Amino acid sequence: MAREAPVNDTIEILKRRRSVPPPMMTGPAPSAGELATILTVASRVPDHGKLAPWRFVVFAGRARERASRLALDICLTDKPDLDEAARAEEQRRFVRAPLVVAVVSRAAPHPKIPQWEQVLSAGAACMKMIVAARALGLSATWLTGWPAYDARFRAAIGLDEHERVAGFIHIGRTTAAIEDRPRPPLAEIVTRFPE
Repeated sequence: MAREAPVNDTIEILKRRRSVPPPMMTGPAPSAGELATILTVASRVPDHGKLAPWRFVVFAGRARERASRLALDICLTDKPDLDEAARAEEQRRFVRAPLVVAVVSRAAPHPKIPQWEQVLSAGAACMKMIVAARALGLSATWLTGWPAYDARFRAAIGLDEHERVAGFIHIGRTTAAIEDRPRPPLAEIVTRFPE
């Protein structure tokens, strides 16, 4: 007879994971020790071939304002008549949360390891970062937005031409209750391969 696995803290954290909008996050930002823990956990993901096909760029303190300004400058290059509301939104892009970490995919052609597996490894690093933050009592949200896909912005934050942003992980604290959204019933997303 099959036994139910015991429910532990990790399972409870995973079951309750919610995205918290960055404007609902407050400080303080994670401490240096908390950030080191989060990044250490995020680096322990499946990594076929031990390539470490990802890296992290941390936007803390005033660096968040600088990144927001870079985003605004690029927007103004494309749309010099950008209205004040849109300008203000870009000016806040990276300062809404106390800390932002870019997970950078370094996926590249390899004789044995498919690029797709390398990209998935970067995605796993994003998710592990979120789980680690939550386990430390923090909130975290995985976002991309246009800067993740803009070659000028990527270059401005120090990415090489072949590197891509898998996600900007916004990390902070919140005391607000976050309403869950409907999740798909397992019956709609699970099939069994016949024996």
